Amino acid sequence: MAKLAKRVKANNELVDLNKVYSAEEAIELAKKTANTKFVGSIEVHIRTLIDAKKTDQAVRGTASLPNGTGKSKRVAAFVTEAKEKEAKDAGAAIVGGEELVKQIKETEKTDFEVAVAEPALMPKLASIAKILGTRGLMPNPKTGTVGPNIAQIIKEIAGGKVNFKNDDSGNIHQIIGKSNFDSKQLFENLKALYKAVNESKPQTIKGQFIASMAINSTMGPGIRVKM
Repeated sequence: MAKLAKRVKANNELVDLNKVYSAEEAIELAKKTANTKFVGSIEVHIRTLIDAKKTDQAVRGTASLPNGTGKSKRVAAFVTEAKEKEAKDAGAAIVGGEELVKQIKETEKTDFEVAVAEPALMPKLASIAKILGTRGLMPNPKTGTVGPNIAQIIKEIAGGKVNFKNDDSGNIHQIIGKSNFDSKQLFENLKALYKAVNESKPQTIKGQFIASMAINSTMGPGIRVKM
């Protein structure tokens, strides 16, 4: 506990809480404060000016991080029998159609982090929409997880495509890489995420959309940043 308190204090002394850093400075600081015994992540937290209670102000989209997140995702593919081999070859960990839907309905187990689907399977997912939806796993054309070219969708996810959406407070949280990524890789990922979030601005929001942004390493202090 004493060692933890010492580490936290040392990290906090490196960061000026009243300062808004450039992206390059913030990334360097995040890497300096990434001094856990394990390789942690670099996280981005974006505060928007939406009213999260209004459905027409919801923020949801995808970002293709050029350097990936450093973490592989377990993908489930809901496909017709004709597409099963294609999905498996592309890297899906779980592949199936109606039987997979039935299994999830009966067990409520979702041993995957991302779900993709062929358009033909979407009506079948209605029976498990509540299970998938409450866990943020429901395939959606808006997030690029529904489409006829299932192999391409799976490969894009493996290559660094991430989904983001606002939480109940209107904030967006996303990992942009591991703390052992070099600064250039993290900057490129941050830039790609920021651009994608900006482009997802709801039409009902006039004027400023992003209020503030901060980054931090796992268990590290928040560092205010401006692009």
